[in-house]
Amino acid sequence: MGVPLESEVHVARELASRGYNAEREAVTLLSGAPDPERAIERTVDSVPGDALTVTADHVHAVLDDGTRVSGGAPATENTGKERTDAGETKGVNTTGERTPSDPENRELDIAGDITGRSTGTGEYKEFVSVFRDRYERLAGQLRSRVNHRPTDSLERMSGGQEAAVVGMVNDIRSTRNGHWLVELEDTNGTFPALITKDRELADYVDELLTDEVIAIEGTLSDDAGILFADSLHFPDVPRTYQPSTADRHVQAALISDVHVGSQEFVAEAWERFTDWLHTAEADPVEYLLVAGDMVEGVGVYPGQDEELDIVDIYEQYETFSERLKEVPGDIEIVMIPGNHDAVRLAEPQPAFDEELRSIMSAHDARITGNPSTVSIEGVDVLMYHGISLDEVIAELPAAKASYDEPHLAMYQLLKKRHVAPQYGGKLRVAPEKKDYLVIDDVPDIFHTGHVHKLGFGKYHNVLAVNSGCWQAQTEFQKRNNIQPDFGHAPIVDLDTLDVTVRKFV
Repeated sequence: MGVPLESEVHVARELASRGYNAEREAVTLLSGAPDPERAIERTVDSVPGDALTVTADHVHAVLDDGTRVSGGAPATENTGKERTDAGETKGVNTTGERTPSDPENRELDIAGDITGRSTGTGEYKEFVSVFRDRYERLAGQLRSRVNHRPTDSLERMSGGQEAAVVGMVNDIRSTRNGHWLVELEDTNGTFPALITKDRELADYVDELLTDEVIAIEGTLSDDAGILFADSLHFPDVPRTYQPSTADRHVQAALISDVHVGSQEFVAEAWERFTDWLHTAEADPVEYLLVAGDMVEGVGVYPGQDEELDIVDIYEQYETFSERLKEVPGDIEIVMIPGNHDAVRLAEPQPAFDEELRSIMSAHDARITGNPSTVSIEGVDVLMYHGISLDEVIAELPAAKASYDEPHLAMYQLLKKRHVAPQYGGKLRVAPEKKDYLVIDDVPDIFHTGHVHKLGFGKYHNVLAVNSGCWQAQTEFQKRNNIQPDFGHAPIVDLDTLDVTVRKFV
């Protein structure tokens, strides 16, 4: 009969309180010792001074050195099984406790990270550069679908001819007769397109945002001054897209908006989540992806100081790091920042600076910028905190984007192939030589947070997941009628892209 889960959880927390992360096998060995408390003390005393993680080898060195931890037989004899390496225990778990996985089987790469590559100084020419780059890359995705003509070339054509233009939406306005005039801009100038209210494509006008790149096909007016629109194209995800999947059964837990430091941080739900990660049921979970807002931050919104449990930003991150230690030691963790985190607000956001990285180093998490594409087991996961979702939801009809169904707003970003298509609202954009917010390659999974609502679904076979939060309703949220979905953890099967939502409230 296996050691009770409570014992393993106790061991993990005891090690965390001493500043150590731990491999799963190390926790299992310590909890199975005749005197776990004494075994923990001796193990901690024996690990090298620069070690951050207690390994199974550290524990074996203590339990198998010929001495007895308290009276009785050595711990390895007491477990009722021979000593095995971590990779050899996979799939042999009959105790109800989680068994360690083999790190050598894992594949994890990161792309699209702005960290260390930011060149922006805020000059006007740099804003021109980033929007020119956006246009060229998204226009490149559209030109193969239409017979594109530059705007200055359209001006020289004869009236009545068929034509097409690829441009950035510069303006959208209704006419006196209820039609829509959409002005598109390319690198040569601007050109208007008229979408009449009786055409089916008029429904798409509600989805348009300024600064996104689209293509319009139609017929030039008699004086060639307007393009009467017949069809409209977004960069979009191909309907025939087939996502990549893992070649073995492995899972990833997708979470965001932990908000440690808030009075409303749901500590008990978090503990139930991390306790569950130590169980056999969670054995396939080898990755934890955190989409921003690790802490509540300071001075993020008016009156926030009255809702803080921890008022010092560095203490917030130290406490978050302690919470992170409750996660099993061999789970790979990837984190991006959000708007509550101590990084620049303008997107793309570089990852945390060295001081904050050192505070959160105990779990050896992979820390990258917002957004970033994380490839795990051959599955590309686009991680984006999701600030632009507020503007998409505000601008579009409720049937196409809402807080109750945040994944619908995510579908719009996939359709536009840009995580923050509209400039000039609440979202701040940093001028860079390259637009890091363009979705060049179609992801297999799109993971966001920010809006504190749970929602998921598939758009052209791309799995979109907004993972909720770990913060109960704050006074600020009450005033803004926001009902958060907290204490949930979407678990994704990377071999099938199926989703199971685990609830810990």
